[in-house]
Amino acid sequence: MASDTASEPRSERKPKLSERVISGLRERIVNGEIGPGQKLPTEGQLTEAYGVSRTVIREAITSLAADGLVKSRQGAGVFVLDRPAHSFSTLKRENNKVSQAISVLEVRMGIEIESAGLAAIRRNAGQEARIQESFFDFDRMLSLGQPTGKADFAFHLEIAAATNNPFYVEILQALGDRTIPCDVTSPWYSPEVLTKEYLTGLQHEHLHILKAISAGDAKAAREAMRAHLSAAQERYRRRMISQQTEYLADRRRAVKSTT
Repeated sequence: MASDTASEPRSERKPKLSERVISGLRERIVNGEIGPGQKLPTEGQLTEAYGVSRTVIREAITSLAADGLVKSRQGAGVFVLDRPAHSFSTLKRENNKVSQAISVLEVRMGIEIESAGLAAIRRNAGQEARIQESFFDFDRMLSLGQPTGKADFAFHLEIAAATNNPFYVEILQALGDRTIPCDVTSPWYSPEVLTKEYLTGLQHEHLHILKAISAGDAKAAREAMRAHLSAAQERYRRRMISQQTEYLADRRRAVKSTT
């Protein structure tokens, strides 16, 4: 019985070490520090960098390979794979219809609410700092009267990266500029959502998300992200009602002009 008890710390310790290596390498890959086709540091370099054994490094590499992030080439080393989002390629097609904007928001609801919760739990200090940097970059662009779309997208992308699950990042990257409708680069923007008042309100929603993640409060982070994306859905509903009103007004004018 004593031997079983003594063995428990060893069986728990190794996964914790490998998880730390996995998280660190995944972050470097997701953020582009080690890009597609590039070689990972050698086993010896990784052993020294993380202060772990070669066995732990191999375990981490095996896990990253299972996720499709890297591939080992015999005699050459371990390389980052080029993983284009083939399964999400249809999301990149040009389409200015509001119906597709709403569909994209539904996808984002399914992805980003959970990613915010996971980021609150899993983020490390560097990831939290990058989320905050993107938040303040949005604020800076807003104060200068410049487009905020890139900073907005970076804020959401950094939250996805902080989940330490590369598939959250992959989906957002596949959506690209369609992720953020409140910018001139988006096919769905409209002048009314580029007002300073609207963007200031958007930044206030971002602040709730940021504070919840920094506090490590997964529930609050999910709720804040849900509120943020639900507000975007409501804006599109208002736009559809506005289009109906404009249509009726045009019809009335047309009738008057013929009488």
